[in-house]
Amino acid sequence: MEDYGSSDEDIYSSDQESYDGLENEEADSQWGSSTGNSCKVITRESLLVAQREDLRRVMDLLSLREHHARTLLIHYRWDVERLFAILVEKGKTCLFAEAGVTILEEVDVDSSVSSSTMMCGICMEEVAGSEVTKMDCGHCFCNDCWTEHFIVKIKEGQSKRIRCMAHKCFAICDEAVIRKLVSKRHPDLAEKFDRFLLESYIEDNKMVKWCPSIPHCGNAIRVETDEFCEVECSCGLQFCFSCLSEAHSPCSCWMWELWTKKCRDESETVNWITVHTKPCPKCHKPVEKNGGCNLVSCICGQAFCWLCGGATGRDHTWSSIAGHSCGRYKEDQEKKSERAKRDLYRYMHYHNRYKAHTDSFTQESRLRETIKEKVASLESRDSRLRDFSWVTNGLYRLFRSRRALSFSYPFAFYMFGDDLFKDEMTNEEKEIKQHLFEDQQQQLEANVEKLSKVFEDPFDGFEETEIMDMRMQVLNLSVVTDTLCKKMYECIETDLLGALQFSSHNIAPYQSKGIERATELNGGRNTKANNNITCQKAHDQTNVELVDWQTVSKGSRLPFFSCYLREGQHSMLLLFKVVGASWSGQRVGEMEK
Repeated sequence: MEDYGSSDEDIYSSDQESYDGLENEEADSQWGSSTGNSCKVITRESLLVAQREDLRRVMDLLSLREHHARTLLIHYRWDVERLFAILVEKGKTCLFAEAGVTILEEVDVDSSVSSSTMMCGICMEEVAGSEVTKMDCGHCFCNDCWTEHFIVKIKEGQSKRIRCMAHKCFAICDEAVIRKLVSKRHPDLAEKFDRFLLESYIEDNKMVKWCPSIPHCGNAIRVETDEFCEVECSCGLQFCFSCLSEAHSPCSCWMWELWTKKCRDESETVNWITVHTKPCPKCHKPVEKNGGCNLVSCICGQAFCWLCGGATGRDHTWSSIAGHSCGRYKEDQEKKSERAKRDLYRYMHYHNRYKAHTDSFTQESRLRETIKEKVASLESRDSRLRDFSWVTNGLYRLFRSRRALSFSYPFAFYMFGDDLFKDEMTNEEKEIKQHLFEDQQQQLEANVEKLSKVFEDPFDGFEETEIMDMRMQVLNLSVVTDTLCKKMYECIETDLLGALQFSSHNIAPYQSKGIERATELNGGRNTKANNNITCQKAHDQTNVELVDWQTVSKGSRLPFFSCYLREGQHSMLLLFKVVGASWSGQRVGEMEK
């Protein structure tokens, strides 16, 4: 293999800032992942806090009761940005109608009915006014009918959005009323109802997912920006947030699913089926031959020739099948055989290299304790050298680069094969892109092997000059491998996947400090404190008082801002959306002071 590392003089000499960053990485990320604020761990205890954050944002913005805000969020799958976008573009009336939220000023809030008796429209019986409940939509029925309706819906698993019993009424029932009525007859169902409402924040939220650890650690992970990312739970499991399988970038989720299935299909059982059976030409199920005759019948009724697999009639003798002859040599059969052999060799090429780097990653991971012992031995010596963070940080750079290199082979198998992107590129374009990718892959592979070899040396017995030489070597190789990893990811995202026209594949972005470790959720987003915007100029040009101006949606997709204005005895809530360099405004509400 060509020595690419020796030809990268410009990379070695121009990365002093990278050296400094490598030596000053956080101590807690030396052996694990980077720690950031873009993903949070939600435990059973903090789940209610996380849910109330979004509830409070919607309640404050639209001046709603909690159950109305929850109904909106469940309908829009806890996507606050989408909710605000619909509010700006379609207005509050459309927003509420789509979610089944009905707010009528004339409906009494406590759902009580003042009349002495009334007839229930469900059971058609006269009941006392105290035994009747009215919902926000204005429909009222007896408590027994409501209770039975709620119990049936909870048992059917529809407790998150229980609709009114009235014909063609799509209003969502008040969760407080449901809880009150059901708890009188079935307290266990009321607890189940509360649990469903609480866990809807995870089950219906695309930005929050359960950790896929086995056995389950009980945690959920919330990401703030992009769902195509890789995270690490507090239990230590690293996984792809999008598909919940192991972290697999630069493979896309679809590629990784196909690859794992293909690897599983190469088992002994499948090998036996391949050798001892042939597929039926009609239903394609494997058929085993249990007699001497070459005319085989499938359970679907199709007869076919065992020698060539072609469909035939049933008229035959012991020596031949009527109207069928497969004893003559055919060019097509030879081509199919050669293609099958070529496909097998191609798969073995990529699988062997994927497996080799995966095994190397496993072996190198076992160096952690050995390296720690060597570093401790060096620190105990009477020497001028005291800082050995470059050792642990360099080792972790090796882990990250080895993992990326390992998963680059399944990516290349599908990117340059005929399974997924046959119609996306011509053969000439495919060849050019394949050479481009393989050149970068080969450079990365060469430097990863060099870095791995350095850590296998018994450096705990080195003299100071030898340790200084090793330090510079580790720093150089660490910077080079990190740079090459970034370039390989950029090539994949821009030149390969980014150029696709008929399909879309997304990969988790490369992180120099490794997969981000989710931090504990112990407080709110504190949106108001962190996102206040000074609008003194706008205040000076108007005759209204600016009561509050804040960001109500933190995200990369649609930035929204709200402000409360007061003029005399009136106050108004305005919601703004940034569109390019202009503003798009929507008056949300106007209240008497």
